Amino acid sequence: MTEYQTTLDWLFRQLPMFSRIGAAAYKPGVDTSLRLDRHFGHPHTKFRSIHVAGTNGKGSCSHIIAAMLQAAGYKTGLYTSPHLVDFRERIKVDGEMIPEQAVIDFIRRYMESDYDGHPSFFELTMMMAFDWFARQEVDFAVIEVGMGGRLDSTNIITPIGCVITNISFDHTQFLGDTLTKIASEKAGIMKGNIPVVIGEAEGDVRKVFETKASETGAPVTFAQDSGLLSSAVSTPEGFLCRSSLTGDFTCGLSGDYQQKNIATVLSAVKMLREIGVNLPDDAVRKGFSEVVRLTGLRGRWMVISQDPYVVCDTGHNQAGLTYNFNKLNSLLAQRDGATLRMVVGFVSDKDIDHILDMFPKDAVYYLTNADIPRALPVSDLAERCEAIGINGRSFASVSEACRTAMSEARPSDIVYIGGSTFVVADYLKGV
Repeated sequence: MTEYQTTLDWLFRQLPMFSRIGAAAYKPGVDTSLRLDRHFGHPHTKFRSIHVAGTNGKGSCSHIIAAMLQAAGYKTGLYTSPHLVDFRERIKVDGEMIPEQAVIDFIRRYMESDYDGHPSFFELTMMMAFDWFARQEVDFAVIEVGMGGRLDSTNIITPIGCVITNISFDHTQFLGDTLTKIASEKAGIMKGNIPVVIGEAEGDVRKVFETKASETGAPVTFAQDSGLLSSAVSTPEGFLCRSSLTGDFTCGLSGDYQQKNIATVLSAVKMLREIGVNLPDDAVRKGFSEVVRLTGLRGRWMVISQDPYVVCDTGHNQAGLTYNFNKLNSLLAQRDGATLRMVVGFVSDKDIDHILDMFPKDAVYYLTNADIPRALPVSDLAERCEAIGINGRSFASVSEACRTAMSEARPSDIVYIGGSTFVVADYLKGV
């Protein structure tokens, strides 16, 4: 075993990743992060940051904003989670993953220090990112919230601006069982006199943000009110867009939900310009069109082939899946006689009953589970599917399910791989 793999194994054991094991790994609060921050010399104060939260779209928005900053010539850090294939995807500078040796060196410095405490995987990984960004002397870092906002370990930063994409039901056992409770947790990243863009909010959820903005003195902009996105026409490669802010441009990300993200990012661009960040129109357009190349983003309506049409997507809650099913229905209407083949699996701590009701009954299902302890066993998934009239075959691994689906698909068919970020991750490991 390499020194890098040994280091990762140790890191994963430090109160393991929530994403892998679920509730047992959840450790809310910023006290440990503040102590770690002091121990490492407050690295987050050495660069300007943009804080991004939300239920859906925060990963896409974070990557697009980072791509724009890169295109404008700024050295740009990007911290996101979870990773799909390689742990180092979480920490990037100008699209380049943190080197393996830098991961080894940071953990060695931590272990050889006199730090007294037991930080979690996420707290150590976050501090590794901030330390790496400071050592690389980045101009900006885009910091994605892990879960929620108020008690997320990233909430020790004082950003120059915040983005909250939207609010939907997810992680209800930790963030609350109503949209207003979840919104209140996300709103916890709002700070005095620091501008914030809200991507999408209605009714009582909007009131939560308006109240928090009033309490903190944070200037708030609602992207849905801005009118900055005049039109967005879907194409196989992404979207053709028109904006009063930057003129015509293309977005290199597909999936109907990206229209909301595009509008949110345009409002974020306006916010950043108003606080003095130089983001020329050509950099904005390049960031939108070349986000995948500039940042290495994967797993967002990622089209693998056209005939058959094979796509994977990390959408895993009601709001994200609604957009995906609308897109699939549109594609089915365009492909004469197509059969929809669904390779799906879920995590065990998610309330999937209302999600399963959304899945089309006439699709062909390949049921599976990702190779993580948190995965819902495929036998349990099969029972729950059968109870609501979804019949599918069970497969012990994602790779086996995908191989079977693709071998049975005709050129006109559609193969969808998803249900969980970790199903997509297992698939991409074999690509």
